[in-house]
Amino acid sequence: MNKRRWTTQHWFAAVLVAMVVLILGASAVGAQVLSRTAQLSNRLNDRISPARTAVVQLGDALRNQDTALRGYLLSGAPQFLDLYRESMTAQETAAVTLRGFLAGESASLADLAAVEDEATRWRTGIAEPALRTRDRNVAAAAFDPVRDRLATLDQRLVTARQEGRATLGDARELRNTVFLTALAALLLLIAAIAVLLRTTVVRPLHRLGAAARRVAGGDFGHELTPDGPADVAQLGRDVEAMRRRLVDALSVTQQARDELEQREAELRRSNSDLEQFAYVASHDLQEPLRKVASFCQMLQRRYAGELDDRAQQYIGFAVDGATRMQRLINDLLTFSRIGRVYDDDLPVDLNEVVDRVEETLTASIEETGAIIVRPRLPIVTGDVTLLTMLWQNLIGNAIKFRRPEEPPVVEITATAEGSAWAFTVSDNGIGIDPEFADKIFVIFQRLHPRDRYDGTGIGLAVCKKVVEHHGGAIELDQAYRKGARFVFTIPA
Repeated sequence: MNKRRWTTQHWFAAVLVAMVVLILGASAVGAQVLSRTAQLSNRLNDRISPARTAVVQLGDALRNQDTALRGYLLSGAPQFLDLYRESMTAQETAAVTLRGFLAGESASLADLAAVEDEATRWRTGIAEPALRTRDRNVAAAAFDPVRDRLATLDQRLVTARQEGRATLGDARELRNTVFLTALAALLLLIAAIAVLLRTTVVRPLHRLGAAARRVAGGDFGHELTPDGPADVAQLGRDVEAMRRRLVDALSVTQQARDELEQREAELRRSNSDLEQFAYVASHDLQEPLRKVASFCQMLQRRYAGELDDRAQQYIGFAVDGATRMQRLINDLLTFSRIGRVYDDDLPVDLNEVVDRVEETLTASIEETGAIIVRPRLPIVTGDVTLLTMLWQNLIGNAIKFRRPEEPPVVEITATAEGSAWAFTVSDNGIGIDPEFADKIFVIFQRLHPRDRYDGTGIGLAVCKKVVEHHGGAIELDQAYRKGARFVFTIPA
C-alpha cells in the first residue's frame, strides 16, 4: 500500500502496535520485579515500622507501671494507683496491637511473649505485694529483667528492618535496571516513529495549518492546496470549501453591517430631532398659551358685568384648559431634558436629596400630618437634579394619594444588593390595582379624575426614566396591599 494512500489513523495504528508490543514485553518483566519490591516495602512500612512504634508504646506502659509503683510507695497518693492501673490497660492494648503487626514473625512473637511473661512475674512477685504492704524497700533492679526483654524485642525489630531495607534496596536496583532498559528501547522506538510521522503526517499538517492561519489572519483570497495522507488531504479540501463559504458570508455580512450603521445613524438623527422638536415645541407653545389665558382673564375682568353665567363658565373653561396645557408642556419639557440636559455623573448623598424634598413638600406634610420614616441613605453616583425629581415624585404621590381618614405614613428602606442599592417607598394610601402596574409608568396616564386629584400623570413616567437613565429598574410591588409600594434599584 502506498504511504500516500494511508490515512493518519493507519499511521498512528502502526505506531501504537509497535509501542504496545514493547510495553507488554517490558511490563511482563517489570510486573514481577514490582511485585517483589512492593512485598518488601509493605513489610517494612505496614509491619516492621509500626511494630517498632508499638514496642515504644508497650515500653512506656511498662515503665509507667514501675514509676507509679514507686510514686505510690513514697507518697501514698491515690493518683499513682490510677496511673498504675491505666498503664496496665495501655500495656494490654499495645500488646494486642503489636501482636497484629507481628503476625507471621515467629521470633518476634516469642520475644513479645517473653516480655509479657516477665512483666507478669514482676507484677505478681514484686509490684502487687508491695502495693498491699506499702513496703518501700523495692529494689530498683527488680524491673531490669522486663527492660532487658523489651530491649531484646526492639533489637530484633531493628535487625529485621535493616535486613528488609537491604533486600528492598537490591530489589529496587533490579527494578530500575529493568525499567531503564525498557525506557531506552522505548525511546529508540519513539525516535524512529517520530521521524516517520514527521515525513508522512506532520509536515503535510504543518503546511495545511500555515495556510489556514494565513486565511484566519485575514487573507481570505489565499487558496489551500492540500496534500499528505488521505484524511489530511480531505481536511484541506473541507477547509478550502469553508474558506469559500466564509468569503461569500463576509460579503453579505459587510453589506448588512453597512446598512445597519446607516440605519443607526438615521435613528440617532431621528432621536436628536425628536428631542429638539419636543424642546422647541414645548418652549414655543408657552407664549401663545399665556396669551390665551391672559386675554381670557382680561375679558372676564373687563366685561364681568356684561357676560352671563354661561359666558363666564366658558371663559373659565378656556383659562383652565390653557393652564393645564401649560402644565403638560412644562412636564413634557422636563421629561425631554432627562438624559439630555441633566446628565451629571457625580457622587450624590441621598440623605441631602430627601432632606431637600421634605423642605419642598413642607406645606403638604404639615397640612396632612404626614410621617416620613427613613433610614440612613447611601451615596450613589448620578445626577442630583434627576434624583431629586425621583424622590419628590415618589414621596409627593404617597402624600397626595392618601386615605381621607388617616394621616399618610411614608416608609423608605435601602438595602445593598451586590453592586446596586435596592430602595422601597411604601405608603398607607389608597393603593394601585395590580392590573395598572405597567400603565402607571406611561407618560400622561391617569387613574383618577382631575377634579379629585390634580396633576398631569407624568410623575411616575419621570421616575421610570430617571431610574433607567441611572442603570436601574423600577416597578410596583403588586403583593403589597396596605397602600402602594414602589421598588427600584440604583447601581452603587
